[in-house]
Amino acid sequence: MRSGSGPGRQSGRSLGRPFGWLWGAYATSELGTWLAFGAFPLIAVQVLHAGPAEVAALASVGAAVGAAAAVPLGPWVEFHRKRPVLVAMDLVRCAALLTVPAAFAFGVLTFLQLLLVGVVVAAADIAFRAASGAYLKSLLPPGDLLVANARLESTAWTVTIVGPPLGGLAIGLLGPVTTVVADALSHLLSAIGIRAAGGREPRPERPVAARVRAGDLLDGWRHILADGALRPLFLNTALFNGLVMACQPLLAVLMLGRLGFTPWEYGLAFAAPSVGGLLGAQLARPLVARFGEREVLVAAGTLRAFWPVGLAFTGPGAAGLLLVTGVQFGLVLCCGIFNPVCATYRLRRTPADRVARTLTAWAVTTKGTTALLTALWGVLGALLGPRTAVGLAGVLLMTTPLFLARRDRAPRRHPEPDPGRT
Repeated sequence: MRSGSGPGRQSGRSLGRPFGWLWGAYATSELGTWLAFGAFPLIAVQVLHAGPAEVAALASVGAAVGAAAAVPLGPWVEFHRKRPVLVAMDLVRCAALLTVPAAFAFGVLTFLQLLLVGVVVAAADIAFRAASGAYLKSLLPPGDLLVANARLESTAWTVTIVGPPLGGLAIGLLGPVTTVVADALSHLLSAIGIRAAGGREPRPERPVAARVRAGDLLDGWRHILADGALRPLFLNTALFNGLVMACQPLLAVLMLGRLGFTPWEYGLAFAAPSVGGLLGAQLARPLVARFGEREVLVAAGTLRAFWPVGLAFTGPGAAGLLLVTGVQFGLVLCCGIFNPVCATYRLRRTPADRVARTLTAWAVTTKGTTALLTALWGVLGALLGPRTAVGLAGVLLMTTPLFLARRDRAPRRHPEPDPGRT
């Protein structure tokens, strides 16, 4: 058995009651998010009669500003107990989302409010994910982290499969505002579940009363860039995620416009392949046990980069639909393997007193890069055409494995013991 596999760890074993509650809370909030997928753009168009520029701003500007707003939250999360932070971020998201149906009911909903809610939810989401990673590291011994991350990844792909169709049905029957209410309630239920988890949590090393210094804001980036193994992984994931997401609006224009696919065909081409992500998450642990953590990271990270270029060859009709579905299946299969292994590797190489700041820096950079590349590729799509722009992104994606090619020979600089469960 190679290093990083965790001796004697079985994927079916119980990881304890606190993780069970955390897992259930994660599944609930993720399902709510996917039920409301696309609700804000629909509200902007149908209720507020917004134009294309305003709708684009909801996705790009809201996410970018939310990511910037989350920067100071990293140190704040780091020096507080993580379970109360998780509950607080769930309640913030719930309260922010509920202002939308409330304003709609009184006839005072505005586009600015939608944009501000998007910013608040994006910032709270980053803080929640940073706190959940730090909480998971304190909750489980290192050998259980891959099992836990694989379960969370499986859950993410499962709700990706079932959430949008159910959300689309709810929007069709009850309207988009109803799904926003469902999303808000899912965060409330998540907060209740995390609160019910109980258990003891290690006290942060720095006293809660200590004031956050300006230098703390950059500690996450300092740790990532100083680590010879995390730095290339960080650059790889930021560029990969940004280029993949930048192609999505262009593919929608290409498939729904020039190629004449119906909305349900377009949705099917991207929803059905999510089964590949679920399968990949199930394969992650046995592959690491057989080949080793680093080897799986490099292999899956390399293979996932060669699928998207195929989308540039999408044609009309059944053949085009099968091509997109097949490419997406291969892509998400590799991502399903890569993501939990990457999350585990990142947690193991990060000291416990810097996890929240590291995860915040990682998420802020990824979201900021995605927003920037999405805007840039929108311009390229207008100048070169959507098919050419998608092909260019695919070619650039094939260079991202170069970041993973160099093997770091330095040992982890912050070795940590295998803690017992608290």
